Amino acid sequence: MLAQSCIRPPIMLLPDVTNKLQPRLSCTFTKTRPLGFSSSGILSQISLHELIHSDSSKRRRHHMRNHLIVKASRDYYSVLGVSKNANKTEIKSAYRKLARVYHPDVNKESGAEDKFKEIGNAYEVLSDDQKRSIYDNYGEDGLKGSNMGMGDFGNPFDLFSSIFDGMNLNYDGPGNMVYDGEDLIYNLVLPFKEAVFGVEKEIEISRLESCSTCDGSGVKPGTTPYTCNMCGGQGQVVSSARTPLGIFQQVTTCSACNGTGEISTACNTCGGSNGRISKSKRITLKVPAGVDSSSRLRVRSEGNAGIKGGNPGDLFVVIEVLSDPILKRDDANILYTCKISYVDAILGTTIKVPTVDGTVELKIPAGTQPGAVLVMAKKGVPLLNKKNKRGDQLVKVQVQIPKRLKIEEKQLIQELADLNKSKVLNSRR
Repeated sequence: MLAQSCIRPPIMLLPDVTNKLQPRLSCTFTKTRPLGFSSSGILSQISLHELIHSDSSKRRRHHMRNHLIVKASRDYYSVLGVSKNANKTEIKSAYRKLARVYHPDVNKESGAEDKFKEIGNAYEVLSDDQKRSIYDNYGEDGLKGSNMGMGDFGNPFDLFSSIFDGMNLNYDGPGNMVYDGEDLIYNLVLPFKEAVFGVEKEIEISRLESCSTCDGSGVKPGTTPYTCNMCGGQGQVVSSARTPLGIFQQVTTCSACNGTGEISTACNTCGGSNGRISKSKRITLKVPAGVDSSSRLRVRSEGNAGIKGGNPGDLFVVIEVLSDPILKRDDANILYTCKISYVDAILGTTIKVPTVDGTVELKIPAGTQPGAVLVMAKKGVPLLNKKNKRGDQLVKVQVQIPKRLKIEEKQLIQELADLNKSKVLNSRR
């Protein structure tokens, strides 16, 4: 609510709308709590002061007492998300985008209908040069005083239809939207090697398909739908109410036809539920080489069937790859750790290493240091969609140092240590 203290100012009439506006008071507002309208704002102290005193020196009248009615004002530019310098093309484009999102036949969320009406109001004002000029100068009160309306037209769907007429938007009048089918998600678990080299899998999904009895119409064969008398075929019911804050309209889905605009006898097979029934289908899926966990495959038109002739949705297959107990994967490379003795690290050796292609021999060079990484070229994962390119297998060498030595081994190591010491002494001389 607003706390207000008022004084009597000279009466001021707005230019070009003489004798059509009510006298106003100059007030100082103290904002204690915003009004409870999500899409509305409150005139600030500065903006109200400017509105009252603009050109006041030219149009002063006698003093009179009056009561101030505070009305929540809407910023139509903010509603459409455009700047105040936006041209008609930008305004129309913004309206189209928002209307697609908030049309009640598409958006079933709470408040979508009110938002759809609000953007229609904003577009009706800003798309008309005369209304826009009055709104820019004097706001909604200026529009009301000039008897030009405030964007509260009788049916917001008429504006929607006129804007989108002739465009391929799957729209055939209120309540008759053509809906595309929903996308489906299927989780597929693959063993490590199948993900590396690719595989062909047969999966079974459950989806909604068009009813063959009614051809997806939801109407019992042999019967003919007729226009709903309650909404006149609009699928929506518009109610208006005059309040101290202005005229408010509410758009709700018609309860008689559930928003379809038609009354019909339901199909016995699908029960009239959008003309679709649940069925199972087996699909052969080709998984390409190189997929990894979280990879997503798209199978077009294998989702749920559309409604009233809409396009079917897609099937998205999300891959989960099981880990291998020996080999680890790092993008296109495969990691493996081998263990060798300190003797083999010193003298060098050849070991057998497991790979996705099978067991392969790997030569360990003499003098290999602990932690050294040896590269086995093109033994990694094929690059996704690039069959001729593969990553590498990286082999990390772990040198094992014995904690206990036999007497003979210890003597040999000691002789080797003495030999190294003598070499160091000779090199210092």
